[in-house]
Parts: sequence; C-alpha cells; structure tokens
Amino acid sequence: MKHTKRWLLLAGAIASEVTAALSLKAALESPVFYIVVAVGYLTAFALLGLVLRMGMSLGVAYGIWGASGVALTAIGSLIVFDEPITLLMGIGIVVIIAGVLCVELGAQAVIKKAEVA
Repeated sequence: MKHTKRWLLLAGAIASEVTAALSLKAALESPVFYIVVAVGYLTAFALLGLVLRMGMSLGVAYGIWGASGVALTAIGSLIVFDEPITLLMGIGIVVIIAGVLCVELGAQAVIKKAEVA
C-alpha cells in the first residue's frame, strides 16, 4: 500500500508540474494563469517532498519527475497550443521514456539485492 501511495503522489507531483509549465504559456495571454503556475509548482514540490519522505530515493523520484515532466509538457503543448513535435523531438521523448525505465529498473534491482542480503 505504501508503495502504491508513493507512486500516486509522484504522479500528482508530475501532473502539477506539467500543469504549471503549460500555464506559463497561457499566462502570456491571460495573466490570471500565473496563479495556476504558482499553485502548480508549490503543489509539485510539496508532493515530491512527501514522496521522498515516504522513502523513495531521490535519484529515482527526481529522475522520473523531471523526465516525465519534460515529455508530458512537450505532448501537452502539442495538444493545448498546437506546437509541433518534430521527428527529433519525438525521438527525444522516446529516449526520455527509456531513460526513466532504466532508472526505475536499476532502482528495483538495488532494492531486490538489499532484500536478499
């Protein structure tokens, strides 16, 4: 249960950060979105802090948070602002996802090794 809660909180941190990042662009046209930016980033950091407090390692939590944020913000900007994603950007998003998977799989290997010892 604790493991699931950590992942849900991390997902919330990622969603908050992506919302804040996308709201930065929206705030250029409508300054009221700066409120969403501030609340989004504060929420993202608070949730990330809770994830760390619950025992997830910093490298895994921050790596997934940061990489997912980059990829999801690029995809969100395509959907919300009709900004293009070039082939090279698409390859970069795939590489980011692969990197996040490598970090998570590496962390799981360390956890399993520690449990055996």
